[in-house]
Amino acid sequence: MSDPNPPVVPPTDPVPLPPADQALPAVRYSPRSITLSVSLLTSAVLAAGLAVLPAPYVVDSPGPTKNVLGEQDGTPLIAITGAPTYDSTGELRLTTVSEVGSPGYPALAPQVIGGWLSRSSLVRPVETTGDAGQTQEQVQQTNAALMVSSQENATVAALTELGYEVPATLTVAGVQDGTGAVGVLAEGDVMTAIDGTPLPDYATMVRTLAATTPGSTITVRVQRAGASLDLPVVTGARPDGGARIGVYVDPTFDPPVDVKISIDGIGGPSAGTMFALGIIDRMTPQDEANGQVIAGTGTIDVTGAVGAIGGIQQKMAGSRRDGAAWFLAPVSNCADVVGHVPDGLRVVAVSTLHEAREAVVAIGAGRGDTLPTCTAAATPEATATPSGTASTPAG
Repeated sequence: MSDPNPPVVPPTDPVPLPPADQALPAVRYSPRSITLSVSLLTSAVLAAGLAVLPAPYVVDSPGPTKNVLGEQDGTPLIAITGAPTYDSTGELRLTTVSEVGSPGYPALAPQVIGGWLSRSSLVRPVETTGDAGQTQEQVQQTNAALMVSSQENATVAALTELGYEVPATLTVAGVQDGTGAVGVLAEGDVMTAIDGTPLPDYATMVRTLAATTPGSTITVRVQRAGASLDLPVVTGARPDGGARIGVYVDPTFDPPVDVKISIDGIGGPSAGTMFALGIIDRMTPQDEANGQVIAGTGTIDVTGAVGAIGGIQQKMAGSRRDGAAWFLAPVSNCADVVGHVPDGLRVVAVSTLHEAREAVVAIGAGRGDTLPTCTAAATPEATATPSGTASTPAG
């Protein structure tokens, strides 16, 4: 509504100009004002240059979170055929880190300064990324391959947790130096039995070796160039108990249920645990999350072991920003969790998929406060690189 009595601005008397044939008076500038003007101009040019020049730093900030039980562009993130599926009233959110400063995405000075000023961001030298010398395309290909591997591991781990047998062909991808497999097993061998126990899947191999005394000699049956060979191998000890053969295994799985995970714009292995929990939730009639918003992170291998990742502080901040009240963290990341948990977020420490599944059920049932969290008294050292890369399991 306009003012019915607007203020009246009196006209300004015009300033008379000198006649055309009369010269304007000279303007004199002091040396000090000239120096100040030049300094200001120089500073402005330098500031403008710094604002567009890349800085040798990487800035990690909270990235988007995605509900693995939801959809992306109208397509379910997890689609399952060959088994009944069920809806959920809760959310299971994978978490990400937005990284500026990697190949193809240089960090600018304002972004670095903003990262230093932000409590939820991390600024680190570009050398710590592990991507030095790589092109943007190479980094993207690596992250895409890690994402595909994490989805396969999540599928196998989830189906195994649900009681399915997941057939696998166990091919030797390499032999570890200094082990009993050197000179005995070879790349390309397909392992079919250990001491007469058939190896129809990866889980059987793991269980068999876990029950084997380290240092004992076992007989490994392999298929090599169309022939079946029984080869004696002196086992070594695994750090987590049981025996090891001394080979890298490249398993090829044949899942009894078809699981397709569709997600764009996200790479790396750190969403594996949340993918596995999403598969379990979709395939069980129980509404595990029961209306709760649960976020989390962690790599996963086919045995269901949850591994350390990078950027957990940024992932916790992003989770709280997007409404999560609960966060599942790998036990091996606890040292980076303590003292950095956002207000309103409760962290639950897990080391296996089974523990993570039980945690989701407890949270959905209102018993989340009884679950273990990270403490300063017991914080195992994290083993993940900043990008969250996990190593290949070995037999």
